[in-house]
Amino acid sequence: MEITYQPITLHKKVPLTISRGTNTQSTNLFIQITADQITGYGEATPFSIGDQTQTTDTITQDLDRITAGISLYHPFDRQIIEESLDQIAPCSAARAAIDVALWDWLGKKVGLPLWQLWGLDRQRIGPTAVTVGISTPAGACDRIRRWHADYPDLRSIKIKLGSPAGITADQDMFSALQAEFRPQDKISIDANGGWTLEDAKTMAPWLAERGVTYLEQPLPVSHNHQLGELKRQSPLPIFIDESCFTSRDIMPLAQSIDGINIKLMKSGGLTEARRMIHTARACGLSVMFGCYSDSALANTALAQLSPLADHLDLDSHLNLKDDPFMGAQLELGRLVPNGQPGLGVQSVSL
Repeated sequence: MEITYQPITLHKKVPLTISRGTNTQSTNLFIQITADQITGYGEATPFSIGDQTQTTDTITQDLDRITAGISLYHPFDRQIIEESLDQIAPCSAARAAIDVALWDWLGKKVGLPLWQLWGLDRQRIGPTAVTVGISTPAGACDRIRRWHADYPDLRSIKIKLGSPAGITADQDMFSALQAEFRPQDKISIDANGGWTLEDAKTMAPWLAERGVTYLEQPLPVSHNHQLGELKRQSPLPIFIDESCFTSRDIMPLAQSIDGINIKLMKSGGLTEARRMIHTARACGLSVMFGCYSDSALANTALAQLSPLADHLDLDSHLNLKDDPFMGAQLELGRLVPNGQPGLGVQSVSL
């Protein structure tokens, strides 16, 4: 099989600020795997979580090593390819790009969309959240108004809290946003590890009283040992994101949380994402999907598994000026993959 890739810089319509900083653009790697005159597409998005940083350069180097290691195989040789990837041990974003491209290739080869290949029901897909980043109260209100204007059928909103200015600033921003929420809006909170345990103990009941549905990554990864204490006292379900990359991270924390956030770039692709879903369910946990600065390609890929998720946050491509792909479409606030083979994505600029 032939493996090629190219970097493309994607620019956000509106900068996104979380507890760790502000992001305006991302240089992602777009992968093509070709065999039997069929091409599968994949995407690798750089991201940074504490001491876990996967840059465009790091991903490029790992893609070079992967290409040298697996090009002689055929896309049907998945067991051998998986073993080779285990030996190469690339960063998770590089592995995700290869894995997604191989699944896209397989779907096209057999003439089925992935959701159908896996026997899933698109009618079970719930609404995807759109994100309001940390800002001033006025800035946050302006952002949510813009989301509502651009996508009037949206039914789910994720609010980023964990402001470096403290929980008083978080409360001020959230209180201002309450006037903008519509009756149908499902509201969730993501602190991106920006709170202390005491902050989280204060904010969880405060947010529950205001109709929030769940709380994502309230504590830093280094404070995983405090999650159990928080769960016992929190009226809101506790989900982890930065604290959980793959299925191996689930069981050690299963008793201390209510759910996990799966992202393609953390997990290493759809293969591991499926494994994480089954592991989480076996532990009695809920499942949500999220994204980084991904294009429609990666979000469409994860949307193929969306019938298996309880909560969805696949909105990054909706905030791009220059998305190189088209794929799953919003239908009544739900990101629904189409009936085309594989991922069902089309390149508009590659």
